[in-house]
Amino acid sequence: MVGEAAIANYNSVTNGDKVVATAIESFGRVDILVNNAGILRDTTFANMTKDQWNQVLDVHLQGTFAVTSAAWPHMRKQKYGRVILITSVNGLYGHYGQTNYSSVKAAMTGFGKSLAIEGARLNIKVNIVAPGAGSKMTETILPSDIVAKWKPEYVAPTVVYLCHESVPCSGKIFESGGGFVAQVKYVRSAGVYLDLEKETTPEAVQENFHKVTDFSQATDPEDDEVSPQLVQVLNSKL
Repeated sequence: MVGEAAIANYNSVTNGDKVVATAIESFGRVDILVNNAGILRDTTFANMTKDQWNQVLDVHLQGTFAVTSAAWPHMRKQKYGRVILITSVNGLYGHYGQTNYSSVKAAMTGFGKSLAIEGARLNIKVNIVAPGAGSKMTETILPSDIVAKWKPEYVAPTVVYLCHESVPCSGKIFESGGGFVAQVKYVRSAGVYLDLEKETTPEAVQENFHKVTDFSQATDPEDDEVSPQLVQVLNSKL
């Protein structure tokens, strides 16, 4: 197919196989997947029902799994793919009245980072974007002046670039909104090593808690180096 074209599919994202099948039938392949379907069911945790929890989980988490698992074999076969997972600043930092939404959005980070590791040898790159954008979903909870400044088209360039064949990174988290673009990282404090020859107690943790929470010498290990680095450090103490 030459030129630009958009094909609509009206299935739920939980029917990811049907969504991807439409793309394959229309274009012959899947190179890019942006998982951006979402809903809100906001309420405090004390008032949250099981339905409100499950509805958000089904769309955001189960839906992302369904569509990605349907597209993944095609990307593996062609040894190329770009996957974008949409998280949220509320998933990164939390938000009042959104334990359901924040939970599933936080899950995008773990899913995306693990998927990026699996896709690395196949030239499949996976990144995570936390957008700040006004939409029919967010206009119900955000002030109108914020919605006006947070236009979706201000987020789109970040997503488009991360889908480009030349993008250099995978498994990374980005915030984007209102013309602002930034990378978000996990960091680990220098921590403290308890004396394993003595009894390890809650009191020992309490006594050293100022060291546990001291980020003056924080490290930023690459995702695939976290476990080996911890093992190396622990072995050096034995």
